[in-house]
Amino acid sequence: MAWRTMEVREQRVKFVVAAERKEKSLQMLCAEFGISRPTGYLWLKRYRVEGLAGISEQSRRPGTSPAKTPEQLEERVKRTRAQYPEWGARKLRKVLGDEGVHLTASTIHRILLRQGLVREEDRHASAVKRFEKSRANELWQMDFKGPKGWTHPTGPLVVLDDYSRYLIALEAVSGTQTVPVKECLERAFQRCGLPEGMLMDHGVPWWSTQSPSGRTSLALWLMRQGIRLYFSRIRHPQTQGKVERLNKSLGQALARRNPPKTQAWLDEYRWEYNQVRPHEALGMLTPVTRWESSLRRYEQNPPRWEYPQGAWVLKIDCQGKLDIGGHKWKVSRALAGEFVRIEEVQQRLLVYYCNSVMRELNCTTHSSTIVNRWIEQGPKSNGIQGGKDGGSAALENAPRFPLSLPAAAEKSPQ
Repeated sequence: MAWRTMEVREQRVKFVVAAERKEKSLQMLCAEFGISRPTGYLWLKRYRVEGLAGISEQSRRPGTSPAKTPEQLEERVKRTRAQYPEWGARKLRKVLGDEGVHLTASTIHRILLRQGLVREEDRHASAVKRFEKSRANELWQMDFKGPKGWTHPTGPLVVLDDYSRYLIALEAVSGTQTVPVKECLERAFQRCGLPEGMLMDHGVPWWSTQSPSGRTSLALWLMRQGIRLYFSRIRHPQTQGKVERLNKSLGQALARRNPPKTQAWLDEYRWEYNQVRPHEALGMLTPVTRWESSLRRYEQNPPRWEYPQGAWVLKIDCQGKLDIGGHKWKVSRALAGEFVRIEEVQQRLLVYYCNSVMRELNCTTHSSTIVNRWIEQGPKSNGIQGGKDGGSAALENAPRFPLSLPAAAEKSPQ
């Protein structure tokens, strides 16, 4: 059974699901979502034909390039690059300009890309728009600081509140294994309460390239607490700009102060960062003036997740598979024994675990798509907008409507 991954904007999924349900006219939905009717018709048409792939992020490259750089100039750029193989577009532009060849740095970079001399994933564009959540504990950012300046192969674990920049946790851990990270998070949850969501990169221990769903036992543990998991785009650290900026400040403090590399010093730095250090993005206020603990309390053994009344709920077997209509769909061994909700959209099924979409199953082609990054975007959302492509977010619960399936695909009671 084939499977793949993709990025899909949350706004588009909400729109096509609402349009298929036909609770409102398409004109009203377009107005509600802040899009034109032609765009609405286009999204709906693409979804009906291709599913999530049709409304996923697609290349905006034009079909033709009448203003393409002449071939002789491309050759000139290639020769100069061969002479200075470690130089980038800006340095090459200066040399070429001195020789009478006037090209913009962006044009030179595109030439290098076409010739395979650089990789797009190695280029980290600056964010063109800052984002900020509207209240404390709506989103926490989590990351490991790099080991530079630290005494262990793994740097401290950093957890930061997006709205207030309050440093929730700063702990020296023995490694990136699940157990020490989970213990650190448990202490943070007991001290500060639970956030609504957490933003991380595609790294261990919260993501695994070896898992069919990408989710690890730590990720599922967070989801069972009702926390939405947001994953940034691979090789785009600007999506987690706030925690990356904190890592930079921490690195500078380690280099210039040369403190003892102990948990006691990290605790002192955390207190200083929250209580004393003015933050320019907060109008020179300190993070503690904007932060308050969450009212959502941590439960060590949370009860089974309650799906909406009447929802189609199935249990994943011991092999991490779903049996629907006599067909075995591979989901994830990490979810073995767990219950998931199935949402029907035409001949496709959306698989939810807790409040997050994990997969889209195509009943016609028997293909499976992993949804590894949701891009939060809506007309009334203070969403993540890191760089040109924005940040990441989980999909909210979508409405459910009928689909004709084989008799074996029964809807089990809650």
